[in-house]
Amino acid sequence: MTSESAAARQSDAELYISRRFDAPRTLVFETWTRPEHLNRWCCPTGFTIPFSEGEIRPGGTFRTCMRAPSGEEHWLSGTYREIVVPERIVFTHAWHDETGKPGHETVVTVRLQEDGEGTRLTLHQAFFASKAARDGHEGGWNETLDSLAAYLAGLADQSHA
Repeated sequence: MTSESAAARQSDAELYISRRFDAPRTLVFETWTRPEHLNRWCCPTGFTIPFSEGEIRPGGTFRTCMRAPSGEEHWLSGTYREIVVPERIVFTHAWHDETGKPGHETVVTVRLQEDGEGTRLTLHQAFFASKAARDGHEGGWNETLDSLAAYLAGLADQSHA
């Protein structure tokens, strides 16, 4: 797996991350669109997902709780805008405040391309209210994509057992 952050294309309001996974595109797509997969990897290192609900379809909404290692809970929600099997997923993303109200909303676009026997994932998220918010998401997404790589490796090990 390699990681490149496309800093040259990145503004303070946008985030680009590109990763290659040693897994077929259809499997990577399924890990993003099937709850039994998504809830096992889609959070930063050390975090868990104690609650998640939603409909993964265009117009479907989701609401998720990520629990930090300290026990602090972070709630987020969004709406799926576009799902093109097996190449693209577009959804909104908003963190909730302490009263449960969604805050600033960004749009996340995940593109999947065949790359030899693996998959090239490109994630774009925009538009952030600040550079600090963008940078925080960059760290979170990179850890989350590390979790995805480990999860995919575990699935490959299970299929060879």
